[in-house]
Amino acid sequence: MSLPSLHVYAPAGVELRTAALKLARQRLGALGFTVTMDPSVRGRHQRFAGDDDARLAAIHRVAAAAPSVALACRGGYGLTRLLDRIDWPLLARSVEQGTRWVGHSDLTALHLGLLAHTGATPRHGLWQGPMACDDFGRADDAGGTDEVTVGCFSEAMSGELEAVGFRTEAGFDGLDVKGRLWGGNLAMVQSLLGTPHWPKVSGGVLFLEDVNEHPYRVERALLQLHQAGVLARQKAVLLGDFSGWRKSPLDRGYTLKTAVAHLRSVCATPILTGLPFGHVPTKLSLPVGARVQLLVQGRDVLLGW
Repeated sequence: MSLPSLHVYAPAGVELRTAALKLARQRLGALGFTVTMDPSVRGRHQRFAGDDDARLAAIHRVAAAAPSVALACRGGYGLTRLLDRIDWPLLARSVEQGTRWVGHSDLTALHLGLLAHTGATPRHGLWQGPMACDDFGRADDAGGTDEVTVGCFSEAMSGELEAVGFRTEAGFDGLDVKGRLWGGNLAMVQSLLGTPHWPKVSGGVLFLEDVNEHPYRVERALLQLHQAGVLARQKAVLLGDFSGWRKSPLDRGYTLKTAVAHLRSVCATPILTGLPFGHVPTKLSLPVGARVQLLVQGRDVLLGW
């Protein structure tokens, strides 16, 4: 019986961590995958993994190969440049053949664009989850791999993962909603609003995370989604990790918690915090586009599909 194929490719930012790529290949192989490193992982052009044509060709090359898993080596920035030129039907066909496109951060644009243009979700083909270098290539002296992240990814890729759970704040006990799961990086979600690559999801469960964004910038982005009517059309909003920002002497008690409190005061949609997801070592794997049920008992949240 052949091992599941996994292609690591670079659709966005340049990847300079050759040692991390080598370690990621070893660890992914140890998980039971036959790993192929696409030539794009060695691409170099300014801050990108090759120029736009090269990165577009990499995406199409991986889609045509239709491996079991298409895993981005890193995010950064670059997919926004490609959205108007991506062959969405080609990517949709890869999903129909069983490919799972995995990543987070800048990969949000690819996931939501594919959802917008094709609705491609057979066998849960779009996954917000880990990336090769950041999660599988982290050196042991820098923390190594995260047990939850690896376990969740492995179960998701094998088709065994059917639910995830986490703890949230008090006040949502008894919440029970169903809808389409979608979202990802907040900056990328916000950037797609008003474009042809925006998935028009109503009655969904929207999850969001970000990095290096001060709470006031997070609040401003969330308020734009609220004022555009996006949040009101959802059954619930799940907030993951918002890490890497620095306090300012101007904050004077203003925090992410107060920003969320303000958002809740103007938006009737339940907004839950605590989702283990973002630019942090511990992250769940979440099926974008899947129909999910969100249950809250006390402070315990179960998200199943």
